[in-house]
Amino acid sequence: MSHSSSDAPPRRIRNIAELAELAGVSPGTVSRALSGAGLISSKTRERIQALAREHEFTPNAMARNLRIQRTGAIGVVIPLGHETGQHISDPFFMTMLGHLADALTERGYDLLLSRVIPTNGDWLDRIVDSGRTDGVIVIGQSDQSATLDRVAARYRPLVVWGGRSEGQVHCSVGSDNRRGGMLATQHLIERGCKRIAFFGDPRAQEIEQRLAGCREAMAAAGLSDALTVFPAHLVAEDAQPDIARFLSGSGDRPQGIVAASDIIAMSAIQAMVERAIPVPDEVRVVGYDDLPIAQQTLPRLTTIRQDIAGGAGHLVDLLLRRIAGEDTDGVVMAPELVVRGSS
Repeated sequence: MSHSSSDAPPRRIRNIAELAELAGVSPGTVSRALSGAGLISSKTRERIQALAREHEFTPNAMARNLRIQRTGAIGVVIPLGHETGQHISDPFFMTMLGHLADALTERGYDLLLSRVIPTNGDWLDRIVDSGRTDGVIVIGQSDQSATLDRVAARYRPLVVWGGRSEGQVHCSVGSDNRRGGMLATQHLIERGCKRIAFFGDPRAQEIEQRLAGCREAMAAAGLSDALTVFPAHLVAEDAQPDIARFLSGSGDRPQGIVAASDIIAMSAIQAMVERAIPVPDEVRVVGYDDLPIAQQTLPRLTTIRQDIAGGAGHLVDLLLRRIAGEDTDGVVMAPELVVRGSS
């Protein structure tokens, strides 16, 4: 039994030239019809789009991007210079990546994610020169500010989440870390704490700035000699045993802890719970970030809030303006003290 030709599935179209031949128009007309651009009649556009659907033709986005020299992708890079044990699953990174992915997708971009442990100074050069992305967002300065400055001087579409420092070349978005450290410390002093410990590794620029704010508040209260700095890890499984050893050591226990992140603060609370040290009765704790998990600790965590969603929006906005050729200033957002049960 023979099939009539009308029963056969439509021929699969492989490229714009074949679709143009079928439609009886030029390849340029097909290209304009499929991209929605150009001066062609709506009737012609609809006819060509219907033919494309019927023959299951989707134009090759990569070929189109090559013509207009655009990849349609943004690189998002997490450099772990001072804290090599951190993972992308870290709650801060996951919160920031969620907001970045939403903002980029809404603007029609894909996200290309890399976690880098810098072993030499050219890690960022390799990323920006790969040709795989239209621009790069770096989450965190770590201890890599010099590399970020050097590459930013020659590569415009680069924006970094982090702190602003004197003479900085790279464009950054972040909270006023010095102010945040100050707010946390002033709050503990107002609650009667005289001996205060700062938990965090100041090799990272943002943490160094939070410590500077903490020192400033202690000095203003005449308590400079009562500050202890403990370079706690940002990774909970490393931070907790170290903090436990610190708390078990000889010497006076701090009455207040300024933690450089919510994860460090939560590790400190956990270590104290295990040693039956009541929080906040004996030791008051303030974190930094105000991640969603800050409300799940017992007691709930007092912390310095960074507007991570707003920050992600600024990062994407500034990057797209820089891709378009603009020079942009960075953004320093005001941090905010959120008082809960831990202080």
